[in-house]
Amino acid sequence: MSSFAPVGDEERYALAVRPPSSMRPVAAPARPLSGLATLLGASSPGTRPARGAVTGLTIDSRRVQRGDLYVALPGKTAHGAAFAADALAAGAVAVLTDEAGRESAAATGLPVLVVPDPRALLGQVAAWVYGRPASGITIIGVTGTSGKSTSTFLLEAGLRAAGHRTGLVGGVEIRAGDVRFVPELTTPEASDLQGLFALMREQDVTAAAMEVSSHALALGRVDGVFYDVAIFTNLSQDHLDFHRDLDDYFATKARLFTPEFARIGVVNIDDAHGRELVGLAGIPMITFSASGAPEAEWRAENVRLGSDGSAFRVVGPGGIEADASVALPGPFNVANTLGVLVALVEAGISLQTAVAGVAAFAGVPGRMERVRGTDGYQVIVDYAHKPGAVGSVLTSLRSVLDEGPGGRLTIVLGCGGDRDKGKRPMMGELAARLADVVILTSDNPRTEDPLGILAAMFDGVREVPQAERGHVIMEPDRAAAIDLAISRAEPGDVVVVAGKGHEQGQYIGDQVIPFDDRDVAAEAVRRKQGGPPGGGAVGG
Repeated sequence: MSSFAPVGDEERYALAVRPPSSMRPVAAPARPLSGLATLLGASSPGTRPARGAVTGLTIDSRRVQRGDLYVALPGKTAHGAAFAADALAAGAVAVLTDEAGRESAAATGLPVLVVPDPRALLGQVAAWVYGRPASGITIIGVTGTSGKSTSTFLLEAGLRAAGHRTGLVGGVEIRAGDVRFVPELTTPEASDLQGLFALMREQDVTAAAMEVSSHALALGRVDGVFYDVAIFTNLSQDHLDFHRDLDDYFATKARLFTPEFARIGVVNIDDAHGRELVGLAGIPMITFSASGAPEAEWRAENVRLGSDGSAFRVVGPGGIEADASVALPGPFNVANTLGVLVALVEAGISLQTAVAGVAAFAGVPGRMERVRGTDGYQVIVDYAHKPGAVGSVLTSLRSVLDEGPGGRLTIVLGCGGDRDKGKRPMMGELAARLADVVILTSDNPRTEDPLGILAAMFDGVREVPQAERGHVIMEPDRAAAIDLAISRAEPGDVVVVAGKGHEQGQYIGDQVIPFDDRDVAAEAVRRKQGGPPGGGAVGG
């Protein structure tokens, strides 16, 4: 196994062979518009009757294709119906909207279906338009604060090992067989998601692994999708700019574990919210514990952690056991892997096949990804951008250092602007407690003052007694912060650049500046080693 799950450059840049607008089948069967009107019980006052056929749909007038149903939703600054004429010009055959959008939509002369809340029906409408494509695919969904991306990649590896042709849906990559996309959202809008499943059907995909975000559950993006198995990884503070509080965040996640969405659930009972979910869920729940809790139905025992990955004994009900390994370090990745193995078994795959598929998996872009070319020290890029993830990553890397050369642990860390402000001091405090050197910097400040974000993080640093606190440096320029951390690295040290992972842009104001932590870190390593600029960035 390779240390810290390297991913080669050729794999990183093999994404996005299609734009997101083509996240739909090449050939879609026509569906009668009259059938949709009957399904919805929708009125079409003052417009043409709902006749003709529809072959696709979109909520974005700029993405309308000939034969589409244009779903005009209310927006923050304008109603989608204001763009109905653009949809007509692009080939839309009808409009679905609410009462507020009726008049503007009717002015196009197109048939207009009016319902009280079209967004609430979007998933069901999209599933109907594309012929309920997800029903013929084995789908495993993953929700939780951390571990979703890693779990879906591991799931896909296990599904492939079992002979499935696979799909993948998440924040790092979207894939339908041989077709790939760069995602715009962790979970696509319902209109795009159902089009994607139709594309999977066209690509002969038989099984898919999918991240299910709390936004997707709250906004109905996954309505119309039924999961054969649903996994709950863990829950910690995140997205409280969207949810009322942590209880609301958890309740939204818990919706996945109801008969409307899933057949069976797989839940991590090492997590307090996971234990609570067992009693709340409306479907059968299979429990697992990476800490070996005896009450769990599946347990990880004889866990062995190292810089080159993790190994453990899987122990399940009825005497089922197997040796498992994964090329990902840290206790949290033992938990991710165990949950995946349980889900694969519940999806009908033998434990031995699942174990073999997971063991062959190389790593997820931007998740504990190692930068090449270092001399006796390690540089890791990871997506950790929330308190729970930051704590897990630092704890795992600390254990690697304690078992190995015993060097210093440095973290480069920021918090995003215009997002959950409550987690900023929490992340600052965790970094100061767990790292030897903390370099606070910018991470997608968006419209906020980067120095104000850093000040909020430093409020958390102050909660750590001086004698227990790592050395803290504030450097708002992210590239300079990464360079500083690597320039100070000595043999035996580990530097983790946290927060952005696979992302390839930095959001500053209303602009997106090209920025990839992996490339910036690789360039800093080359400067430190006295090598020429350019060349490969990650892997090894």
